[in-house]
Amino acid sequence: MSKAGIGIVVFWAVCIAGWAQQPVERPYWYTMERGKLYFRNGAYGDALIAFETARDQRRNIYAKMEQDMIALLSIPEVRRLGDSLDLIERYITDRNHLNARHALDELYYRVSKSLLAGSAKRVLEHLRRLKDYPEAEYWIGETYRTEGELDIALKQYQKAYEQRALLETPGFEVDILYKVADIHRIRQEYSNMEKALLDILEQDSLWTQGAGSFMWTGMSRTLENDGINRFLTIYRHNSPAALRAHELLGFYYFASGRHNRAAEHFMFAFIIQNSILIREVMRGRFDYTFSTLDALLYEIGRQPDLQAYIGEHEYFKIMYYLGTAYYGSGKLQLAREFWSVLNRHLEAGEWQIRAQTQLRNPFMEQVIEMP
Repeated sequence: MSKAGIGIVVFWAVCIAGWAQQPVERPYWYTMERGKLYFRNGAYGDALIAFETARDQRRNIYAKMEQDMIALLSIPEVRRLGDSLDLIERYITDRNHLNARHALDELYYRVSKSLLAGSAKRVLEHLRRLKDYPEAEYWIGETYRTEGELDIALKQYQKAYEQRALLETPGFEVDILYKVADIHRIRQEYSNMEKALLDILEQDSLWTQGAGSFMWTGMSRTLENDGINRFLTIYRHNSPAALRAHELLGFYYFASGRHNRAAEHFMFAFIIQNSILIREVMRGRFDYTFSTLDALLYEIGRQPDLQAYIGEHEYFKIMYYLGTAYYGSGKLQLAREFWSVLNRHLEAGEWQIRAQTQLRNPFMEQVIEMP
């Protein structure tokens, strides 16, 4: 090979080596996923750095787009076009302003064009909002919570919730509120916990109808007048995201002596749990039709996954306190019906024993601690 040929080979080798050494800028979502991997593996310091880096990456991306649009809108010719996005976009296309074009394309991908209402000012407003990254704020909070820094974690969760309009996963704002409620519960800040849980229940369409609504009235009357089996035959309520909120609020109101309110929430928890269980039994047995709660519990006893579900969600405990809350509300007959169901099922364990005691000599439980 000639000296010139060797020189060319060496030149390209040096270039390739230089390119290989250049740091690759990963997209913010990739950095976020790396952070989650670190978090799952217990490397919380690395996770925190990744989450904060992802947040900063996204902020910088949309800050750059915002500045590109401001620079375009500052051009005298563009300023004469006023606030008309259509005219400005035509100018961008005619003059080949690539940065502004890229900013608009990204915005149209993230935001419905109808929300912009043909306004360039709206473009800037939405680009500013897109600098927020609620998922990153949430995971920063998760990392601090795991490390025991509850004050910082709470602030991060609250920041993520404030930015919830930008969440990419539908319904994730409910998960954030549960984290907020849990920290308040741990710190025994029960009024703040109550507020967070009630905010969650704003997602429960049946609950938001209110106690005087047709459905609420029908549910309550059927349960009180016709009993558990008729109640579960007629009504279903599919709101699993609200289940834990109803449970916690039931215990909170029970502990504070507000038995009527406790009974309302326990009733909702009870119907949600049983709606889920009946649906799952029907998936395994297409000929199944609900007849009685005792028969349903027999079916559940044959399916390990459903047994695990009722254990995880404290099914028998909810049933016991629902009956006891009704007793505290002056509805002894209905209370005895719930206790009697528990009394017939050994698998209820502690709650069968407690129900037996109540059936022999009903009494108002002492104030319970929050679970």
